[in-house]
Amino acid sequence: QVQLVESGGGLVQAGGSLRLSCAASGRTFSISTMGWFRQAPGKEREFVVAIRRIGGTTIANAVKGRFTISRDNAKNTVYLQMDSLKPEDTAVYYCAGGRYATSTASDYDYWGQGTQVTVSS
Repeated sequence: QVQLVESGGGLVQAGGSLRLSCAASGRTFSISTMGWFRQAPGKEREFVVAIRRIGGTTIANAVKGRFTISRDNAKNTVYLQMDSLKPEDTAVYYCAGGRYATSTASDYDYWGQGTQVTVSS
């Protein structure tokens, strides 16, 4: 099994920045891709960005140019740097781990508990 724990959420004003972290533990060798999804109230879970163990990222158009994903394989941790935040970025952000870098939530095997990000206007 793999455990994922997110941290770094909070309240920020529009235009501000936040950095989320996701630490993985357990059978981390089974994860080749780490990703972030988000879910706003009343909406479907939405893909944000993913990064492969060997590098290479896939990112949603809605956050391209504003969000950046990175990973530290030695620490089994992935980071999501969010800049130029907008009120529509408000959501619970979930870290996910899987084998393939897809934008489909069901392709990911492991999930964190989520961390709330609120952007005020």
